[in-house]
Amino acid sequence: MTEAVHTETHGFQTEVKQLLSLMAHSLYSNKEVFLRELVSNAADAADKLRFKALSNSELFENDGNLRVRLVIDKDNKTLTISDNGIGMSRDDVIEHLGTIAKSGTKAFFSQLSGDQAKDSQLIGQFGVGFYSAFIVADKVTVETRAAGEDSNRGVRWESDGDGSFTVADIEKTGRGTDVILHLREGEEEFLDDWRLRSIIGKYSDHISIAVEMWKDGEPEQTDEEGNVTAAATDGEWEQVNKATALWTRAKGDISDEEYQEFYKHISHDWQDALAWSHNKVEGNQEYTSLLYVPAKAPFDLYNREQSHGLKLYVQRVFIMDDAEQFMPTYLRFVKGVLDSNDLPLNVSREILQDNKVTAQLRKACTKRVLSMLEQMAKNDADKYQGFWKEFGNVLKEGPAEDYGNREQIAGLLRFASTHNDSDAQTVSLSDYLERMKEGQDKIYYITADSYAAASHSPHLEIFRKKGIEVLLMWERVDEWLMNHLSDFQDKQFVSVTKGELDLGELDDEETKKAQEEAKEALKPLLERVQTALGDEVKEVRLTHRLTSTPSCVVAGEHDMSTQMIKLMRAAGQPVPEQKYVLELNPEHSLVKKLESLGEGEQFNEWSKLLLEQAQLAEQGGLKDPAAFVARVNRLLLDW
Repeated sequence: MTEAVHTETHGFQTEVKQLLSLMAHSLYSNKEVFLRELVSNAADAADKLRFKALSNSELFENDGNLRVRLVIDKDNKTLTISDNGIGMSRDDVIEHLGTIAKSGTKAFFSQLSGDQAKDSQLIGQFGVGFYSAFIVADKVTVETRAAGEDSNRGVRWESDGDGSFTVADIEKTGRGTDVILHLREGEEEFLDDWRLRSIIGKYSDHISIAVEMWKDGEPEQTDEEGNVTAAATDGEWEQVNKATALWTRAKGDISDEEYQEFYKHISHDWQDALAWSHNKVEGNQEYTSLLYVPAKAPFDLYNREQSHGLKLYVQRVFIMDDAEQFMPTYLRFVKGVLDSNDLPLNVSREILQDNKVTAQLRKACTKRVLSMLEQMAKNDADKYQGFWKEFGNVLKEGPAEDYGNREQIAGLLRFASTHNDSDAQTVSLSDYLERMKEGQDKIYYITADSYAAASHSPHLEIFRKKGIEVLLMWERVDEWLMNHLSDFQDKQFVSVTKGELDLGELDDEETKKAQEEAKEALKPLLERVQTALGDEVKEVRLTHRLTSTPSCVVAGEHDMSTQMIKLMRAAGQPVPEQKYVLELNPEHSLVKKLESLGEGEQFNEWSKLLLEQAQLAEQGGLKDPAAFVARVNRLLLDW
């Protein structure tokens, strides 16, 4: 090794220390994946150099033949993964090899259980490729130099995974990065030439950069008479992978295993993808897309600011990671590659923002993903339920963001409902429409704080009595969803907690006549309750949505729902005071008792009690619970 100068010792980020400890204890049953990760990183470095060299060819330093090499040193028990890609500066080394620069780190470590099998799956979702070197190595040395820098600007990073690392300046003639693994005792299998070649063939055949290993020359061969039968050959670097971009190959020539390995390469996920779609389009636009749906959600899924998107290639040349312009935010979990012939090689993020071709590609990729999900839902309901469990709440952001595909997204949504009395979100809107009662022309739903609050809401009583299905929603995103989803297949969505209840043809004429008669007969009672409550309520009226509950509160048709008010307050947004409508059940004994009371304090107390009960059931709390308790106690003593 080159002699080092100006050596510094640094401590790892706390999370890295924990991670290295897990790696050192060999969490993975399949240790060979470390090579996939390191070769993948090396190929990425080569891709990035190729892109930067489009605007500055001097970065190639008269060597445009990009490659990754594996070097075996059996005497010193080292395996080196070497590339001549973009390389790193001293600051890059400290930043990228000393920290995990990815959101969700704390969430990841909060999930660690101590169970090695489970924890390895968590690390797989997190994607920490470089640190996998410590699965097989008790010491790792990295020697690197950024392309375009002088040879004396090389950097050596070294660590044995004990919580610290050293960084030193070195002389490095060639650009790029050498990752030198000092293998642990018992890991000698990774010094075997044939073993390494088989791993590369298994995991890295699809990488478009050549992966090379040294092939020894052959001595001269002669026959029994001394005649030369084969001339001596020199040793040479031999390419051991196909180095053909997988997405450029015909679909029929690619196995499922190859598709899965390519997914792991581009996503740094350790698990297989759930589904994928590979398409080549020719005509007005020419592009190839290979899009994947992961099986598990990453830890930063709900961080909308986290970078996401596709790997963008133009005419097979890598341009950028995380090109978010080609995938809407509600599909930010999708991974994949987009290779276009219609974009310029020097395309930038700024150009992509306002580009007609970009908009067309985004529309096409979005349609591909939605169609892929529709096929999954149609052909494998259990598989789709697995997807919904991981990504359903993200998909619910779709109708607000993508109006043009609103109907198609709505068909992919899943809900719980009163049909099966379970919190399992398995009911599609198509399922709901098939079960609608004769004469029903609306889709009824309720939003609440929890499944229990939704399923036990008094607003559902008349619906249960008549056998009308109601969708149950309690996720934070549901209120946002329903504000942007007004109908499905020409059937309007109606909240059972807002406005006056009108069941239309679901009520017979006799029932409607009885309701009108009760409304007229109890008009004096309603006026008395309105006077007792004053401006605490917007209106007092009779209800026929209740069967066993005396009262409920209802938001106005155009007012904010209780759930929206809670969401806005939780976000620190100012919310004006909202008055509700109090609805009384004329068939309930408490309402009949209220009617029998004369004017006075007891009547006022009962009126307020019925209001507070309804508020408690609808809102989950009261402004003054102590006053409510005192009121209940007084009325119990007077009963």
